[in-house]
Amino acid sequence: MSGLLTLSAGPAQLRLAPAIGGSIADWHVGEVPVMRPVQDGALESGNPRGLASYPLVPLSNRVAGRRFSFAGLTYDLPDLLGGQYIHGAGWMLPWTVRAAGPADATLTLDWPGGDLWPFAFAAEQRFTLTQDGLRHDLAVRNAAEHPVPVALGTHPFFARTPHTRLHFAAQHVWQQDAQRIPTTRIDVPAQWDHRHGMEVGRVVLDHCFTTWNGLARIVWPEHALALSIAADKVFRHTIVYVPEGRDFFAFEPVSNMTDGINRIDGKTDHGMAILRPGEAIAGTVRYALEAA
Repeated sequence: MSGLLTLSAGPAQLRLAPAIGGSIADWHVGEVPVMRPVQDGALESGNPRGLASYPLVPLSNRVAGRRFSFAGLTYDLPDLLGGQYIHGAGWMLPWTVRAAGPADATLTLDWPGGDLWPFAFAAEQRFTLTQDGLRHDLAVRNAAEHPVPVALGTHPFFARTPHTRLHFAAQHVWQQDAQRIPTTRIDVPAQWDHRHGMEVGRVVLDHCFTTWNGLARIVWPEHALALSIAADKVFRHTIVYVPEGRDFFAFEPVSNMTDGINRIDGKTDHGMAILRPGEAIAGTVRYALEAA
């Protein structure tokens, strides 16, 4: 487990893995996992997908056909997972620890442009841990010499107990094709409506919800614990990933809809920002623990 950076605040401990995609390895309060524990072999293999959370920069989720066009040019992207381009470049790269204290740390990434993503960018994450919460600040700056499309997000996995409940409100969700690329935006159907809370696992999901109000709450009755999530307005989409029969799920505040980069010229709320050289997009996600 070498290379981990540990932050502590009272009984809370957050371990970061800067070299593995600038990821959160895990977050515990005492013996209770808040985010998903490290999966077997993830640290040894350097696999961020087996850790608790990783950054999504300079965009989130999938790009249809691993291809997009911008400013009259077409760009082909590499296969990052199962034949798809997914989650941008940041999770595939080592980050640098720029500052670290007992309960806070700043990680940075400078990407010059290349196969993982054609445009240069600079990204920064700051983590601030308290006994009862976590603040995660994320920013991406255009380091190219011309305007480029940029978005950002975060991909936290949470521990799932038999009676974990998820609460959040969104007006719409995207239907998708077999490659999980959005096709049609619909009103959230009753069976996916989490406004009043729903036991995680009642439905299997891997969908982009939109017109989300930025608030969510997770309750673990077995631990008499709840986690409130408050995301800045830039994160107006969220991906909810509930795989069947697993002891974890993901709730991902993101700025862009899945494949938003291929919808920039349309009227869809794609969430991609077109940044001039030196401009940045930034947002904060706050996590607060409380008794339930």
